[in-house]
Amino acid sequence: MRISQMLFVTLREDPAEAEIPSHKLLLRAGYIRRIGSGIYAYLPLMWRVLKKVSQIVREEMDATGAQECLLPQLQPADLWRESGRWDTYTQTEGIMFALTDRRDTELGLGPTHEEVITTIAKDMIRSYRQLPIHLYQIQTKFRDEIRPRFGLMRGREFIMKDGYSFHSSEESLKKTYQDMDQAYRNMLRRSGLQFRAVDADSGAIGGSGSQEFMVLAEAGEDEVLYTEDGQYAANLEKAVSIPADTETSPFATFEKRETPGTDTIEKLCKFLKCSPTQVVKNVLYQAVYDSGITVLVLVSIRGDQDVNQVKLLNELTKLAGNYQAKTILFLTVPDAEAQQKWAAKSLPLGYMAPDVADDYIADSKEVNSKFLRLVDRTAVDLTNFVTGSNESGYHVVGANWDKEFPLPSLAVDVRKAKKGDRAVHNPEQTLQTARGIEVGHIFQLGTKYSQTMGATYTNEQGEEMPLVMGCYGVGVSRLAQSAVEQSYDKDGIIWPVAIAPYHVIISIPNISDAQQVEVAEKLYAELNQSGIETLLDDRDERAGVKFKDADLIGIPYRIVPGRSLKSGKVEVVERATHKSQEILIEQVNSTLKQWIEAAIK
Repeated sequence: MRISQMLFVTLREDPAEAEIPSHKLLLRAGYIRRIGSGIYAYLPLMWRVLKKVSQIVREEMDATGAQECLLPQLQPADLWRESGRWDTYTQTEGIMFALTDRRDTELGLGPTHEEVITTIAKDMIRSYRQLPIHLYQIQTKFRDEIRPRFGLMRGREFIMKDGYSFHSSEESLKKTYQDMDQAYRNMLRRSGLQFRAVDADSGAIGGSGSQEFMVLAEAGEDEVLYTEDGQYAANLEKAVSIPADTETSPFATFEKRETPGTDTIEKLCKFLKCSPTQVVKNVLYQAVYDSGITVLVLVSIRGDQDVNQVKLLNELTKLAGNYQAKTILFLTVPDAEAQQKWAAKSLPLGYMAPDVADDYIADSKEVNSKFLRLVDRTAVDLTNFVTGSNESGYHVVGANWDKEFPLPSLAVDVRKAKKGDRAVHNPEQTLQTARGIEVGHIFQLGTKYSQTMGATYTNEQGEEMPLVMGCYGVGVSRLAQSAVEQSYDKDGIIWPVAIAPYHVIISIPNISDAQQVEVAEKLYAELNQSGIETLLDDRDERAGVKFKDADLIGIPYRIVPGRSLKSGKVEVVERATHKSQEILIEQVNSTLKQWIEAAIK
């Protein structure tokens, strides 16, 4: 392609809307243009990148026996109501675009396709002889992000590969799950990315087990905890660890003490000259279930630990049946305004004890009359501990479970693992941390959707059984931008060769020089003929402008037919290293072919 014939506009300054390097560079280099909040046009250079990523994804999916299809983006609300997720996606998380057509039928723009694919399986799969089967698509998805940001990283419209498998057993599902684990590793490796596969929380998709694939980058929104031995990696929401050992309490007897101005653990420990490992802090949450019932949750946890709200949400979801519910709509720390709606009297915030009285909760049909009391496992074995007294300005010391305070019956793991904790699999290993961008996620769904939606098959014994399902997603457009976030410098983008829009750019320093133009045209034709995708910068611009643009758009190799022509050579510059060498014109094709083949193995 000749740049003189392209829609090619670059910017010298960073756009004000862009926050992270990859977003700035994709806008500056003319790969994308913002059309609205979280809505971007993929311009010709970007579309070539996306097609290459999509092709790698297709090849790896097809190699596992998966079949490509295309599912509707408009989805009837009734399907989502059947699965129980309509309210979750339109109200709780609020990420589904919902609309009503001229017939007053409610529809949603697909953020994901579990409901649609399960309906297809319900209609078409009858016997175990048809299983396993695996379908996938590459398609635009829609999510009404609360805060669209970072360009293609968190947009409201994006390209995704989503796949769904159906099985007659958990063993068969696990086989496909392992195949997908390998396929996803292949996709990212072939795309030239540094990544880490990590244990993950299944979130609103559901299911028993899941794994995320994180591209490592400083601007990543996710925190990954891992061990140097390579035996453990998980995102922060899912990570488990062994916390620091508890120090011995200096308090041998139980007593109430005045502790003015100690409404934080740091202030309290400084005042009492004790360790936070000897403190039981009591954190209040407000859970609103889809049955309309609000439950006040009191979590008792060791003072040096923090509550992982995702883990807490999962524990509370397990208890939904106790409140005539299926799921949780909201989980928050109730502020003063929220407390006014249910509190019978002012709570001693910062000084609450594990046994704070239920009479703080006003009588109401919408609010459960008792606190739901949970204790994190870090606090279960504490003795002679410090905790609140239920009176502002006072704490108690030397307290013990089942003596001064009843031990809550629900002991759970809701603590947030952190850097420096010991690893569960090997306490000699400590957790390290890195930032990551989630570009892929695979799930073992089990029978969550098939049971709810009645998708069954007949087994060998003639029994009707729910289909066992798996779900596998890759963010195609997000992966493309994450490659930029992982690899750039002060001059611009550094594309991995495998997904670069073009392999080579030929920059003619002076288009008035007939020899430069002749050599450039010859190489342009020869390289493209041999399968090396080549751009020709034939614009009437200064050489410096062309070189800056070549660096900015990140093409892996730049050819400059300049001063070295007099010795029958051209200059070839590698974008990633800025290393330059002069190569004989007749050897350029074979040399570049060798370099490119080595780079995309």
